[in-house]
Amino acid sequence: MRNAAEHHHIWCLLFTCTLFPLLTTSIDLITPTKPLTQDQTLVSAGQQFELGFFRGKSNNWYVGIWYKNIQESVIVWVANRDSPLTNSSGLLKITSDNAQLTLADHSGRSVWSANHSGSADSTVAELLDNGNLVLREEDDDDYLWQSFDYPTDTLLPGMKLGWDSKTGLNRYITSWKSADDPSTGDYSFKLNIYGYPEIHLTNKEKIDYRSGAWNGLRFSGVPEMKASSPLLSFMFVRRSDEVSYSFNLLNQSMYSRLMLKHSGVLQRFIWIPSSKIWNLFWYAPKDQCDHYRECGVYGICDANASPVCKCMKAFQPKNPQEWNLRDGRDGCVRVTELDCETDGFLTMKSVKLPESGTAYVNAQMNMDECREMCRRNCSCRGYSSANISDATGCVIWAEDLYDMRQYTPSEGGGQDFYYRLPAAELASAAAVDGDDSNKTRQILMIAGIVVGSAALLLGFAIFFIWKKRKSESVNIVEQRGPRERSQEYLLNAPTIPSKRDQSGETAGDEIELPLYDITTLEIATNKFSDENKLGQGGFGIVYKGVLAEGQEIAVKRLSKTSVQGVDEFKNEVKLIARLQHRNLVRLLGCCVEMEEKMLVYEYMENKSLDSILFKKNKSSMLDWQIRFKIICGIARGLLYLHQDSRFRIIHRDLKASNILLDKDMVPKISDFGMARIFGGDQTEANTKKVVGTYGYMSPEYAMDGLFSIKSDVFSFGVLVLEIVSGTKNRGFYQTNNQLNLLAYAWKLYREERALELLDSAAGQEYAAGEVMRCIQVGLLCVQELAEDRPNMSNVVLMLSSDFVSMQQPKHPGYCLGRRTTETDSSSPRNDDESCTVNQVTVTMLDGR
Repeated sequence: MRNAAEHHHIWCLLFTCTLFPLLTTSIDLITPTKPLTQDQTLVSAGQQFELGFFRGKSNNWYVGIWYKNIQESVIVWVANRDSPLTNSSGLLKITSDNAQLTLADHSGRSVWSANHSGSADSTVAELLDNGNLVLREEDDDDYLWQSFDYPTDTLLPGMKLGWDSKTGLNRYITSWKSADDPSTGDYSFKLNIYGYPEIHLTNKEKIDYRSGAWNGLRFSGVPEMKASSPLLSFMFVRRSDEVSYSFNLLNQSMYSRLMLKHSGVLQRFIWIPSSKIWNLFWYAPKDQCDHYRECGVYGICDANASPVCKCMKAFQPKNPQEWNLRDGRDGCVRVTELDCETDGFLTMKSVKLPESGTAYVNAQMNMDECREMCRRNCSCRGYSSANISDATGCVIWAEDLYDMRQYTPSEGGGQDFYYRLPAAELASAAAVDGDDSNKTRQILMIAGIVVGSAALLLGFAIFFIWKKRKSESVNIVEQRGPRERSQEYLLNAPTIPSKRDQSGETAGDEIELPLYDITTLEIATNKFSDENKLGQGGFGIVYKGVLAEGQEIAVKRLSKTSVQGVDEFKNEVKLIARLQHRNLVRLLGCCVEMEEKMLVYEYMENKSLDSILFKKNKSSMLDWQIRFKIICGIARGLLYLHQDSRFRIIHRDLKASNILLDKDMVPKISDFGMARIFGGDQTEANTKKVVGTYGYMSPEYAMDGLFSIKSDVFSFGVLVLEIVSGTKNRGFYQTNNQLNLLAYAWKLYREERALELLDSAAGQEYAAGEVMRCIQVGLLCVQELAEDRPNMSNVVLMLSSDFVSMQQPKHPGYCLGRRTTETDSSSPRNDDESCTVNQVTVTMLDGR
């Protein structure tokens, strides 16, 4: 039997527990005669919170506050985050000379102190039931100092973000440096108190995400605040002496906290006593449109559209070429200039208001007065109501409009925004969107019915003519130029069933992709020279290229004998052209001429994951922080494919060589030649042609041809364990048992030696709990039965939170047996391989 300390140690490894020591005595006040020692804790009167010493990275010691009655030790505040003690012999005391709350080391030297002092005889420090550590006079409820004024990475109910003229403080939260290092990190969540206030999430002072302005009920870019109304209430104060945001719990039996992780993700958790777990209620950034200025000036981001960026009406892309390549950061420009005298205003509904730090706000105006003020001011670009609860107040933007986002009515986000347009453009827009357009719409509807009926009859006639002249069409196509032939090839590709088909989107609509002629790509790649060769697989060769304007590209040139044939090529073009996510590789265009089939991608400076991870001379480039970032990035990309894109996509060939890394080591899933779309409520499918890669295939797919999102989850689990260990799943054997990577990881986990799996090349700077969490997630994903595996939304949650309870994994499904031939990862992988999947032998062809 293990003793209590051993059990605690194992639990700490799993959940990043840092509290130490285990056995303490508690006190209710710190006084000048009663300091807090390392074997004591200060407990709030209602037993809600506890303050004490805990150990962090490199055996450093800190004083912090955590929940008293929750097993998962969530630290919500740290006193000496940037001034750690080097051992546990610290003392938190009220000094006898000036009654200042001070943390002293073993030599008596002060390493941290509250910046206020009181009376030496009567000053006490008390921990309140809301988690606030206060310094006060013994018989006085007024606080001399409080920890709520100096938050670290967590906002608790009752805490305020923002500015207070009485204290001169502008309070904000800042991330930890890493999972086990509470020192000040790179990310901050801070209220911008100027103009029309909103909150910014910044990385080294550079804005990553903004909440949108406070509209009287919620931040205009956080629709989830509306859904939280039964649980939370939100307060926003905007006065001459205070600008602040805070929240409170409506159900006092629950806990809630807003936390900024060291990875730069903002998360709101709610603890529900009945389930006894932290539930992730909201997080940001959550999608492409949450990224700051994603669509540039006068651009609108719509996560439900593809491409996500569009220009405001009466505007056009500033850089059409980049816009067509789905890079909207250059934004939009006006088609017609304003003239001030005859301009009008067009209404945009359900939008996240533009960046508002320089906006003008007048809380006393009504909307008519606001409109008139904006009309008279030639610099005014648009206006809105300051308070949507009663349509009062006026906000005016006199500068260019940035970072707007479109919401659907069901999402419940944003509000009405009125922006300035020239009279001619306004009339054109009003013909479609104006308030008096019902008659126009009726006419268009009747016309549509007539035209549609005629088109149907015409379609039948064209069908019979087409059938008769089918053989002649080949000659017609061959006489066209390369761009026309490419377009013909793509538009005649078989329709892939998707959710968009139900809404009337045609096959032609799905192709919005630049077409390159072969001469351009030959020049870019120096005639596909070996010096420009990036890699090779069963599909053919990938070359690096540089276009005439200097843009670097990667050209995937399918070989004439490629296993990936015409259907797979069409499939990849149709799929990836409609997918947009920072963790998916971006397809820039394609080329189809004669017998050539090529895809043009964005260039990835660090090539594929396997080209670094499995190379002894390169693997040290991937320290643990980078590996963890890669794991989380792949998870988010796969979640997008399975759940967040407009159609559910099963990749079917997720592996290390199909994960590309950009210059910042951001992972991007590539190669959609084997991918399949699931329509409607479809959850699984069956195929007689099993394609994929040995070592990554789930048992049900390898044995029965059954694939689903859970088969992708299995492949992801293999990837996670490979990234942690730096070892390929295939060819990992022990001398006697011939265990592959999954079996070996499972053995170490059961023997409570899982940390031994970590690749030594990952370095010594890692959080043990973070590594353990990844290993456990990996093993959960490779469980033998598909129904036991988590979906990707749960995977992302488990990876993003240190405190989410996880199930214990069951036996993995894995292949046993040796490859007939071991090859280097950079060589072609189209050889036959045999393996045993839980004692059933199958033979497969690597579909690359």
